[in-house]
Amino acid sequence: MPSPPAEPPLSLRPDEVHLWVVEPERILEPRLLTAYLAMLSAEEQDRHSRFRFEKHRQQFLVSHALVRVTLSRYAPVQPQDWRFSTNAYGRPEIAGGELPRVRFNLSHTDGMAVCAVALDTDVGADVEHAGRPGQTVELAESFFAASEVVALRSLPAERQRERFFDYWTLKESYIKARGAGLSLPLDQFAFHLEPGKPPRISFDPRLMDEPDSWQFVQVRLSAEHPAAVAVRRARGLPLTVRCQRTVPLAGDGLPWFVPGG
Repeated sequence: MPSPPAEPPLSLRPDEVHLWVVEPERILEPRLLTAYLAMLSAEEQDRHSRFRFEKHRQQFLVSHALVRVTLSRYAPVQPQDWRFSTNAYGRPEIAGGELPRVRFNLSHTDGMAVCAVALDTDVGADVEHAGRPGQTVELAESFFAASEVVALRSLPAERQRERFFDYWTLKESYIKARGAGLSLPLDQFAFHLEPGKPPRISFDPRLMDEPDSWQFVQVRLSAEHPAAVAVRRARGLPLTVRCQRTVPLAGDGLPWFVPGG
């Protein structure tokens, strides 16, 4: 299957994050799935083959193809030619200093995958399936900051599950942007959510970070898929998150949309 059309690279401004969105389970065309597998590295193909369930193999395959095809929109590199390294906590980065200054972050869950792209700054993204079974609010009491637990429990019971996922996606986006994963204790930073205002973050002094260095945007990609984006960018500077639905190698959905716009 041919690579994406040779088009001028997409431009990406310092005040933008592009969020590419795909629904992995909806992609069933054999020629696409074959092309996705062919563009993965040998290590990725091995990881793909190790998943026990077909659903998880599909999510891995499509989401990692999404990363490669997306990055090729910003630089004259074929999807199969991207090489990645990982930091001590497993976060992948583009390998090779001569390549473009784009940074990316991938997240996937049942029914949805996203790839966030930013220019020369830390970026993190998280998407969750809010309809999944299992504990939610109960987890907050064990892992969230005390102020978040109080705010969560102050809501009517029917709103607590939705707010839990607001907090969870924001927290995941932050630790992924930092590139340190769950080595950052979830109770040492807290989000403050007010209607009509962007999320704010505060830190326990032990975490040694500056609240004014970060901006966060919440996105609802479907009724059951809340998402969040974290960007290391001074609070108060302009920031736009542009979302685009896509099927890698096949085409894009409606034009860019801006959350809340």
